[in-house]
Amino acid sequence: MRSRVTHAVLLGLGVLALVFAAGLAFAIGPGVRQLPYDLERTQSVAEAPNATFMQITNGEVKIDQATLRSTITVQPDTDRTADLEGDLDGEAVVWLVGQEVIRTDTNDLVSAYSTSLALDRRSAAALPWSGQWLDTGNERQDVTYSGQTYKFPFGTEKKTYQIFDRDILAAQPAVFVKTEEIEGLETYQFTQEIRGGRQEVPADRLQILLGALIPGATSGQVVYNNTRTVWVEPTTGQYIKVQETQEKNLVADSGQSVKILDAVFTYTDETIASSADRASSNRQLLQIVTMWAPLGLAVLGLALVALALALGLRRGGRHTSPAAIASADTGTKGPVKTPS
Repeated sequence: MRSRVTHAVLLGLGVLALVFAAGLAFAIGPGVRQLPYDLERTQSVAEAPNATFMQITNGEVKIDQATLRSTITVQPDTDRTADLEGDLDGEAVVWLVGQEVIRTDTNDLVSAYSTSLALDRRSAAALPWSGQWLDTGNERQDVTYSGQTYKFPFGTEKKTYQIFDRDILAAQPAVFVKTEEIEGLETYQFTQEIRGGRQEVPADRLQILLGALIPGATSGQVVYNNTRTVWVEPTTGQYIKVQETQEKNLVADSGQSVKILDAVFTYTDETIASSADRASSNRQLLQIVTMWAPLGLAVLGLALVALALALGLRRGGRHTSPAAIASADTGTKGPVKTPS
């Protein structure tokens, strides 16, 4: 009787472990591999030593040199996320993002922007959304985001992705280059090359720049080049390091040109370390929920089922044979003699 109960308990526990393993792998796991609604506010700081840049102070335009510091802040907009409807409901999250660039010698503001966009919770790519906007300091304007912006997909692959560039308001390809270890993490390096891009500048602002930097010019444009390199932790899709080699030239219709930006922005050591720490923690959580826990439960479940089956077979092997039963029933002990 006891062996029968043990067999049933082991078999039940084994099946339950297998069910939990399947649930973690196929139900809970996919839910973990997506952007949370309660994302913590994060900041990424990059610096550009000895940068050449344009600064406008009290209407005066001048070209200067100093170290620039860029701070990008990302935080969730829970109210706008809750208001999403249709295909976006449950599939997207709204982020509020802002950037400030200052010169480190005086802490004067050089440039700033703020923006709102909707991201796919799984791929982290921008989704079409009527509520997206961009404010570069003049006024809010409509913008159509696409591709990756501030994060890569969970399970990033060694392939080409599209990264949105705010200066040209378009997505351009970022090609996989190689793997590289940073802060003990394997990262995928991607590089995006933008050459001869045109930055949209309001007409009145463009005239101010031309009048100050290229007197006599009546029209022109801002030509933009950027080599953007991102190092991504592939399991989480988080940026570990970012470097941008930016160049902007004010080009007049006469052919005259003035460099208004020449800077190499790179994540600070502190930002790289904190990014790696967050990615490492998130990767461990993902691996536990999506791989190690299901695998462990599956192995445990199979072991318990196998043990239950083995006990069942042993219990079956102990049954008395029919011949022995017959012998016991007749009370005979040995061969039965035939009457003579």
